Parts: sequence; structure tokens; C-alpha cells
Amino acid sequence: MIETKIEWCDSTWNPVSGCLHTCEYCYARAIANRFGGCDDAPDGKTSQRIITLTERKKVTRKNGKTINAAYPYGFTPTLHEYRLSDPLKKGFGETIFVCSTADLFGEWVPDEWIERVFDACKDAWGHRYLFLTKNPSRYLKLAEAGKLPKGDSFWYGSTTASPEDKFFFSDSYNTFVSVEPILAPFKESDGSLEAVKKIDWAIFGAETGNRKNIVVPQRDWIEDYVRLMQEVGKPVFMKESLRKIWGDGQGADKFLTQTPWGK
Repeated sequence: MIETKIEWCDSTWNPVSGCLHTCEYCYARAIANRFGGCDDAPDGKTSQRIITLTERKKVTRKNGKTINAAYPYGFTPTLHEYRLSDPLKKGFGETIFVCSTADLFGEWVPDEWIERVFDACKDAWGHRYLFLTKNPSRYLKLAEAGKLPKGDSFWYGSTTASPEDKFFFSDSYNTFVSVEPILAPFKESDGSLEAVKKIDWAIFGAETGNRKNIVVPQRDWIEDYVRLMQEVGKPVFMKESLRKIWGDGQGADKFLTQTPWGK
């Protein structure tokens, strides 16, 4: 478990880390590059495309102290087998964001890795597991193969930074969209919001950090999106990064921090 500042979950859990997407705004990649490396690979670099680790790697600091390596091979996609039983331990909250430093559903991830993560979730009942991907078509493939678990414990999210990004929705699964970072306007008039009412939850957040070309969204970029969600009674969660942009209005204009489970 990792203590988290992500407002919409209680804990994060990373049985898989790393990613092959090339998002220039990725905070996880920056962290992995900063803290990557282990005693076997001090620079964190490897020729392997994906890696499976059966036990924790160690890294020895300049002061001679040896600690667990957080990102042994930087941002190379890695299955940490030793973390699969973590949710069975004490300390995890009710709502767990799974693979906050990876895309578990990237095309490079073997089905076996995904199935092992799902099995670990099933073994540790009593939690709510939230997944998030930039590759929602993988959800469809897994569902068609009968490998995508159903039920209140499983929530499948899609990242949609711009109107052209696809997202997963289904009458058979709990689905949500994370519009973060908001890189372009979402307008009902351009047809990009036709399927919005079919998802169960929407999260909005502005880009943070000090990237040179950081995008600062305007309130009207998401006003149609929020309104459509409210019209059908679906919850909306605005991250703190949006407060200055959205404001602290009243009634229909208020700052929203809603979840489907009422917390």
C-alpha cells in the first residue's frame, strides 16, 4: 500500500508498475525516472520490454544504507509478484486505486498479469477496486473473453484528456471516466459527449506540475459535461486542481466531490 493524495481513493496498490505510453505530462514516469534503479541495475535501465519480479530488489544509497527499490528498472512495465497478496494485509482502505503508476491494460501487458491481479482482488474481499486505462479497448477484449470480473467491487475507468479519446461504458460493468488532465474543450455541440450519460461516474482534474507547455483549462471546457452528468443523476468528482477554475458556487454551480458510494 502507498499513502495517497489522490482525493477519490483511500489507498493505491501497484502489483504492476511502469508503462509504454508516451504522455509528456505523466507524473508517474517522472517519479520512476527520479527514483529508478537497484543494486543489479543502478541506472534503472534494462534491455527487456517487460519484467516479472518474484522478490523485492534492493538499492544501496550513497550513505551505505540499503532499502527496497521502488522502481528497480525505472518505468519498464514490471509485475511485482510479491505485492499480489498486499490487499490481504491490514492498512488498506475501502477504495483502492489499482496500478496508479502503470497502465495495467496497455497492449504490452500479458493477459496472465491482468488475470493474476484480478484473482488477488477476489481473494481480498471487502475492498472496492478501481482501474484506469488509456486503452479502454482492452476492457472490451477481456469482457468478450469472459475475463473481466463483474460486481460492485470492480470499477473500470478510462482516461479521456481530449474529446477524441475513447472510453469504456457498459450496462454489465461499473464504469467511470477520468478527464485529467483536461487538454481541450468538451462541448455537447461537437458530438463528443453523446455517450457520457452511459457511464456511472466522472472525475475531472487540471494538469499539475511545472511542465513547460502545461495546459490550463477554462471552466467552459467541461460545463456541458458536468451538466449532462447531473441531468441523469450521475456523480461528479472535481479534484482540488480545478477549484480555482470552477470556483465555489452554489446550487448547480457548486464545486462537486461526489462518488457513487456516497463518500
